[in-house]
Amino acid sequence: MVSFIDEHRSQYGVEPICQQLPIAPSVYYEAKARQAAPARLPTRVRRDATLSEHIRQVHRASFGV
Repeated sequence: MVSFIDEHRSQYGVEPICQQLPIAPSVYYEAKARQAAPARLPTRVRRDATLSEHIRQVHRASFGV
């Protein structure tokens, strides 16, 4: 939904689009802030990203097993 809003925000504005979609403007603005500053991501999301990379490394090292 964030990408849809980005594509149409210059034509309609964020708030009117959010009124028609099931998303609060604050959710959109927080998503944009997190894209600009990954440090704002929740701790769980940052940890999962780190663990996912470690899992990929182990998977490659074990020849995909």
